[in-house]
This record gives sequence, structure tokens and C-alpha cells, in this order.
Amino acid sequence: MKSTLLLVLVLISGFSLAQNIVEPEKIENSVQKNYLNKIVFLDKVSPLENIKESDVLKTMIFQEDKNFDIRIFLDNSLVNYLHQLDSSLTADELLKKGNYQFNFIVDGKLMYTENLNTGAGTAESKKTKTSFRIPFFSTTNEDSWGRYLWMRFYLANGGIDALEAGNHVLKIEIKPYLKSSTLKVGNMIATGEIQLTVPQKNISEDKITIQKIMPKSGWKVSEEKFNHEKIRALNQKIAENRFRDITGIVVIKNEKLLLEEYFNGYKRDSLNDTRSVGKSFSSALMGIAIKDSYIKNENQSLKEFYDLKEFNNYSPKKDSITIKSLLTMSSGFDGNDQDEESPGNEENMYPTDNWVKFVLNLPMTENKIGKTWNYFTAGVVLTGDILDRSVPKGLEHYAQKKLFQPLGITNYKWQFTPQQKPSLAGGLKMNALDFAKFGQLYKNNGNWNGKSILDKNWIKKSFTNYFTDNKDFEGYGYLFWRKVYKVGGKSFETYQSNGNGGNKIIIFTALPVVMVITAKAYNKPYAHLQVDRMVQEYLLPAVCE
Repeated sequence: MKSTLLLVLVLISGFSLAQNIVEPEKIENSVQKNYLNKIVFLDKVSPLENIKESDVLKTMIFQEDKNFDIRIFLDNSLVNYLHQLDSSLTADELLKKGNYQFNFIVDGKLMYTENLNTGAGTAESKKTKTSFRIPFFSTTNEDSWGRYLWMRFYLANGGIDALEAGNHVLKIEIKPYLKSSTLKVGNMIATGEIQLTVPQKNISEDKITIQKIMPKSGWKVSEEKFNHEKIRALNQKIAENRFRDITGIVVIKNEKLLLEEYFNGYKRDSLNDTRSVGKSFSSALMGIAIKDSYIKNENQSLKEFYDLKEFNNYSPKKDSITIKSLLTMSSGFDGNDQDEESPGNEENMYPTDNWVKFVLNLPMTENKIGKTWNYFTAGVVLTGDILDRSVPKGLEHYAQKKLFQPLGITNYKWQFTPQQKPSLAGGLKMNALDFAKFGQLYKNNGNWNGKSILDKNWIKKSFTNYFTDNKDFEGYGYLFWRKVYKVGGKSFETYQSNGNGGNKIIIFTALPVVMVITAKAYNKPYAHLQVDRMVQEYLLPAVCE
């Protein structure tokens, strides 16, 4: 009897394991059979059945305006490779926790490893496909996760510097990975390499030369020395398109204009769409309104401004949301711009006819207010509405009178909400020199030309990291990001206004320096990473030696 029961259990267990294995597509193509567990490189877009042996490249002149594809030939489907890492999970469970790991190796050196987001690729293809194509470059500007994977390697993680002019061997390795409580990486399932010849770029001297600061900047011009070779090297990188979509660089040192340069057709008077840089202006205007006693303090709760029971998803917890929790993006609203499934994601807000109502209708999470950080644009819209309700003649007039006019900023453009109120979510356009005035105001502890605009205690609160236990990022204050740069064994703390595309106003806490970098690499994975490299490897060493 016992032996019969044991046999039944074994059969049931075997059946359960078999259920998790998915039948992959048959491998019938002759090229796939010849290149099983290999990655081949192609310079044309071809369906599998049309690929010939002669199409497979061993060498290639590397040109970004040509097609550059890889085709992966496997002996099984992804879900079955993942099953080898955890046989207890179903196919769907495996695909929620795992995908392919890509390793990019240049001249024998591992440059970048990426555990591909689990959302990349369709579930059906990952259950059955044994061959798939990834376009890195496309003459038709083909959009794919592969294109962004290449950008992360090439432009954000050192690939472009490794592939300097000359001959190089690019090797790619693919493994399956599974992440639950720990990361499991399987054996290599495909590899391939190609010799790339990278042409020399001929850059004219005028593209590299440090640009002369022209008169009538509105700033005193600094006579301090800086490392010209570092700036020339930076200009060359920008000219070679190794740092991309950069439009302006302004450096203020000891309250004087040290460096002012423009690129890609932009000029001193160009208005830059700096996206979320505008969020920091909400923080400043809130501080001014508190200084003027139009708002008591940042600890005031939403219920003092709105009848929250009139909106959807009311809970008593909403009564405890404070202005401070909105400024620190820790309000507890169910909103997270970094989660596409979040009901409060900003992309869900923009199509609505009332952004304030959208926010107040959101449900709450179980997160403790003031403790859990999530990037939440819609919450900043709410701070703007609170200001508009509280200050005389509304937010637009108040900002002009109390912030822009004292700073001598006259040429700017707001983005507006559907109610034609200034949107503090972002989109405020200004020239780079005027953005530098905003940064210098904070560096001056709130003073400008002898007049107090902001209270220095508000700046101290704004430049405080309220999330010291969050290891996922370096910190966040009152709508300012904390970022630490490291040069020559020294650490340099900054607080920054950051916006999509790589836009930044950078205020150094212990150096008499403010930097503004404007860029238009919107929605590109390398946008902020390349600007941080510019600061850490070029600008900071050049001006602070």
C-alpha cells in the first residue's frame, strides 16, 4: 500500500514538473541549426527564413546611420531556461520574475551587464521562441526594447568610450536570470562577437574652442582660472556626439559667470524646456508664501484647503496628508510615475480635464505618510493649486512679483493646467543664465542684490535628505534631489533641480559653485547619466582644481 502511494506521489510530482515545461517551436531553419546557441550580427533587416550564411557578419564598419541587428539562435525557449533555475514556478510566474541577462564585452573587458526588464518581449514569444531579432540601430528609426538596451550600454555605461576610433571586438553573452528574494543567473545560452572598425571623426577647432563670454549677460564675469584642457575635451565629446543633445552649460563660481557655452543651435536667449526642473520652483514659491504668512507652514494638512470628503476614495488618512509630504513626494497617495500600473502615474493625469481633481480622487496606499518616497508629479500639481488659492491675485502674478521680478527674470513661459493655471509639475521655460539665477539664490541663502527673497531656514529644510534609510537613491529634500559627486577621492554634495532630457540646476553645498546644464535627450535612458559624467569627469575637476 505504501509503495503504491509513493508511486502515485512520484507520478503527481512528475506531472507537476512537466506542466511547467513548455513545448518550444521546432528548430528547422538551416542557419539556426548551424549557429545554435550563437548570436550573429547583421546589417540588414531580414526574416529568419531569408537569412543566408553570407549575411552573417564577422567584421563591420560601425556607423550609426546604418542597420545594425543581432539575431539570437537558442536551443530552447526562455521559460524553459528559467524553469531550470526554479522548477516549482509556473511559466507565467517565471516570466514575472525573470528574463534574459545581457553582457556587453569590448576588447575582452566586461563593460555592461543588464538584467532585462521582465516586461521586455511578449510572454508568448518567451514561452515558445528559440530565435529572435534585436535591432540596435535602424534606418527606419525602429522602436524596440533592444534599441534602448543598446543606448544603456553605449551611451550610459561606457560603451561609446570603449569603442573609440580604431578596431575593436564587441562580444555579447546572454544568460537567463531569475530574481525573487535573491538573484539566480543561469549558464550562458548564446554568445557571439564581431570586429568593429570605428571611423575617426574629424572635428573642427571652432567646435572645441572654449566659447567667449559675450557682454550683457547680467552677471559679473569671473577672472578665476580653470582647466581649459578639460573643457576643450568636454566640448570635443559633445561635438563628436559622445555626449548627446546637450544645449547649454553655465557655471557660476563665487557669484560670477565663469563658463557659458551653447550647442546644437541653442543660444543665450533660447528658452529651454527643462521639464521637471520647474518642480523646484514650487518649493521656492511655497517657501516665499510661508515667509509672507499666506500659508502658515508646510505642516498644514490638505483638509485645511479642500473638503476631501467631496472627492472619490476618501479615507481619514487623507486628512493627514501635509504640504511637506507633497514636497518630499511621500504623501501616501497611490501615485508613482516610475510604475506604469500606478493609478496616479502622471500619464494618467494629463488627458483629464482637471488635474487637481485627478489627484484628490486617488486612493491611498498603506505607506506611512512622510516615510515612503515615490516620484509623484501629480502631487506637485496640488502644491501649485494650494499656492494659487492662498496668495493674492493667484500663483502666476505672485510668482512674477515675488520671485522672477526680484531676480530680473523677464523672459519665461509657463506650462498651464487645463484650468489655465501655471503647472508646477514642470515645463517652465527659461534661458540657462536665468536658471542659474535661481540656483544662485539658494547658494546665497535666499538673498539677491541685498534683498531677502527666501528664508535661509527654508533653504536648509529644502536641502535636507528626508530618506536616509532609502538605499535606492542618494536622497530627496523639498522637491530637490540630493546627488554626491566624487573626484580625486573627495566627495562633493549637491542639491539639484532635475528634468527629463538631462536638464539640471546643480547647487554645491560646500563649494561656491552653481552649474546649469540644459539638454533635450527627452525619454532617453542615458540623459541624466551622461550629464552626471560631464559634471564628475570634466566640469567639476576643471573649475575646482
